[in-house]
Amino acid sequence: MRGWWQDLTDLVLPAECGGCGRPRTVLCPECRAAATGAEPRRVRPVPEPPGLPVVYAAAPYGDAVRALLLAHKERGALALAAPLGTALAGAVRAVLRESRRVTEEVRGDGGTPVGMRAATSVSSGMREEPAVREPVLLVPVPSARKAVRARGHDPARRIALAAAGELRRTGTPARVLGVLRQRRAVADQSGLDSRQRLDNLTGALTVAAGGGRLLAGGRIVLVDDLMTTGASLAEAARAVQAARRETAVYGGMAWEGTAQRIVGVAAVTREEPEHPTGAEADPAERALGMAGTSGAGDVLRDVPRAAVVAASPESFRSEPELTEDLQRCR
Repeated sequence: MRGWWQDLTDLVLPAECGGCGRPRTVLCPECRAAATGAEPRRVRPVPEPPGLPVVYAAAPYGDAVRALLLAHKERGALALAAPLGTALAGAVRAVLRESRRVTEEVRGDGGTPVGMRAATSVSSGMREEPAVREPVLLVPVPSARKAVRARGHDPARRIALAAAGELRRTGTPARVLGVLRQRRAVADQSGLDSRQRLDNLTGALTVAAGGGRLLAGGRIVLVDDLMTTGASLAEAARAVQAARRETAVYGGMAWEGTAQRIVGVAAVTREEPEHPTGAEADPAERALGMAGTSGAGDVLRDVPRAAVVAASPESFRSEPELTEDLQRCR
């Protein structure tokens, strides 16, 4: 367990850059740029676990970014939470922009076509920020209790708190909801392949009592420091959706039809179309397609999305590469 004096020492007497080891600085400009300088991108592991939400990552997991995350997580370099939170906030903004794009495309909003607006933003070098009217709820994936005790802190939650502060500072209402809990012990994930990680985590998470009502208070974005196989985020999405359904049922809301659309379950009188490319459809786009244009925003609001600081380099694939890899894995 870390002592308070160790935390204070880390803040006022930084020994070296967490990314490259340069002395007398918490984070050098080069390593900061590696973590926060690029445009966040959508990432999809191969194979992609069932139920994985749409995920955006700020940077590939390698070199300086890998060193930063390990320094914060394993060596208690707590001063790195702020820059890592900035990186995570960028990924959250990308999630919000993408959510708005899908909603506008389905609704067919008037004015300049969505594609033209996006092209104009890119060509002008300006980022098109979403107009957020409701709070963004950052839900961190919890670490195992044993790991938290050994490290003296919960890395994902600490970074999420920094990200929420950065979002609020730039005009996006955001707060952290640490409502996910482990309902059973899980094995150490290191050394497990994607299938073993999925089996290890399935059914392992739950939402704390009363958490379902809190989750109804805004737009949910699951957050974590790192995505490798996607198993943790898929399980977190399952637990959140289960809590939302249970809360809605006990609250007397007409949830069942919406919940089926959200999780991609075909309605009794309808069947989900095949995807000839072999790639899974975006859960949000699938839900919106079933819901129709009326009420599209309401359905999309209930589809959890996810943002991470970093993801495996292999998950940063172009669409043609992703389609080819998914077909090869089937």
